[in-house]
Amino acid sequence: MIDDFAKEHLHGDLCVMREAMLWKLDGLGEYDVRRPLTVTGTNLLGLVKHLSTWEARYLGEVFGRPFPEPLPRWDDLAERGADLWVTERETREEIVGRCRRVWEHSDATIAALTLDSPGHVPWWPRPDVKLFTILIHLLTETSRHLGHADILREQLDGSTGTSAEYAAPQHDAALREAHHARIEQAATAAAAAFGRGDAGRTQ
Repeated sequence: MIDDFAKEHLHGDLCVMREAMLWKLDGLGEYDVRRPLTVTGTNLLGLVKHLSTWEARYLGEVFGRPFPEPLPRWDDLAERGADLWVTERETREEIVGRCRRVWEHSDATIAALTLDSPGHVPWWPRPDVKLFTILIHLLTETSRHLGHADILREQLDGSTGTSAEYAAPQHDAALREAHHARIEQAATAAAAAFGRGDAGRTQ
């Protein structure tokens, strides 16, 4: 019974995070969902593509239940990093549609297996795993990238939250600017007081 409860709980958390990740795309134009927002090129639609690609692997071939659509080989060096951005030929509808099909396939895998069902991850140093291990890994990975998406979306238009229903209320621009200025002032004062170098830089 505890295993069934644990599997349901882990699966439920993963489902919530998946939907929150897609919600980060809502209301944005094609340029904003694709454009690089960090020096390493991190972008919102690329994060969705990345997460669905790896979920398809972890809850597919790892348990002998390969996702039925083509995926780049995990050990193909020429394709490394291609899952983190979206070409001009790929549409948002294609990326999101494949993502939802991956979820459906993953959900079937989770439903069919027990937490101690064995799997094999050839790209891990210790490749023999259980479903429990993979669910924890996917929760960690999805949560990490959802955090990235939170920051990227806030940079774009100030939107925060994990869904439209629970989105943080939008403060007016003056309140946000005042709050930002207060934090900046505290950081500048602390840098001066503690001798950490120039304002805005640490040593």
